[in-house]
Amino acid sequence: MSADLTVSGSLRNRLVLTLIGGAAILALLLFFAVRNYAARVAQQGQDSILEASVTSILDAAALRDGELEVDIPYAAFSMLTTPSDDRVFYAIFQDGKFLSGYDDLPLADAPISGKWAFRSGAVRGENVRQVNTSRTLVGLGKQTEIEVALGQTQDALSETMDQISRNAAYLGLGFFALATVLSVWATSATIGQLNKLTTSVTRRGPQDLSPFRKPVPREMAPLVTSLNSLMGRLDQSLSQSEDFIAEAAHRVRTPLATVRSYADATLQRVEKEENREALRSMVRAIDESSRAAGQLLDHAMITFRADHLEREDLDLVDLMAELVQRLTPIAEMKDLSLSLVGDSAVQYSGDPILIQNAARNMIDNALKYAPADSTVTIEVAASPCVQVKVSDQGPGFPPDEIETLTRRFERGQNATGTIGSGLGLTIAQDVATAHGGTLVLMNQPEGGACVILSL
Repeated sequence: MSADLTVSGSLRNRLVLTLIGGAAILALLLFFAVRNYAARVAQQGQDSILEASVTSILDAAALRDGELEVDIPYAAFSMLTTPSDDRVFYAIFQDGKFLSGYDDLPLADAPISGKWAFRSGAVRGENVRQVNTSRTLVGLGKQTEIEVALGQTQDALSETMDQISRNAAYLGLGFFALATVLSVWATSATIGQLNKLTTSVTRRGPQDLSPFRKPVPREMAPLVTSLNSLMGRLDQSLSQSEDFIAEAAHRVRTPLATVRSYADATLQRVEKEENREALRSMVRAIDESSRAAGQLLDHAMITFRADHLEREDLDLVDLMAELVQRLTPIAEMKDLSLSLVGDSAVQYSGDPILIQNAARNMIDNALKYAPADSTVTIEVAASPCVQVKVSDQGPGFPPDEIETLTRRFERGQNATGTIGSGLGLTIAQDVATAHGGTLVLMNQPEGGACVILSL
């Protein structure tokens, strides 16, 4: 019985979303950083041109005969030409009085001679970048202060900024797409280590409790160490349980044999029929208990050897022939015969003790249910896979119970009155699993049970 596992989201999705979210934030930061830097550089370029234009205007100013003359050079405005035909505004002041240009162009508060004062604002409803500066002129004992304000609309700069914004957006999107792909790849590579561990655990057999030896990432080391520790404790607990069962079965079987011998001797001396029937029931109970103890010993031995298979190159036909020879006297006591058929030789590399034990339990199961004067057939074949098939002419398996008969201590409804422990088919199933095979139970069309041990 397994407890319901509570699943809380997906580690893969959390990791992907975290990385993609971080990439989105970085993409936005990259967009604004590139855009702001480009805007600052573009603005500095326009300011430099405005400085050069104002400088050329100031250089053209002079005092002649005590009068201020300003001959604005052509280059002062031509250098401000842009593809968007931005408008240019200028104003010239002498000692704070307006002389020429646009009288609504504001003048910076008290500009310091030789210093530049930049501002952005609206002039006649248009966004204008403006620079103000001043210079002191001296001539013929006269000193005057000339101030120049020069402004230019920013249509070309706006178009440039739009283009820069688009390029920055493309750059940010490209970075985000690349980061998303890398996030998915990195997440898959990281989760892949967990998937490998999961696959390794899933592929293990029910008796494989050996520790994991393969290298794992440092972050997974605590998990694998805990798993190894858990499997070590389970292995120790199972070993102690199997040892206890084997020891208990051994200690029970020995006195049972003694009790049975006394019961047989007493049965020969008792004359009353009711006493003889009671003794027969006692003998049957002793036989059943002795058989159960023996199969418990077999099961403990198989559980131990399944983890430490001692494979040998063997001929299954010879192995089964030896087993049939040993079981023939038991079959003859029940008026049954054993028939070994199939290939003349079948080579296989496996544990001979486990395989023979499984086959013995299969044959013993057939002998219990086969009718008198019938034949139990043991067939050994190499194709389509190496297998041992045992069939009888008895009543067969109960169809509605055939899927559960390989469980421990599970017996069919037709087993009433038949000595058994419910471990024979379980032992055969464990041997098949230990050799990477299967055990199949089926009923033959012509009647009788058939058990196929595939290796």
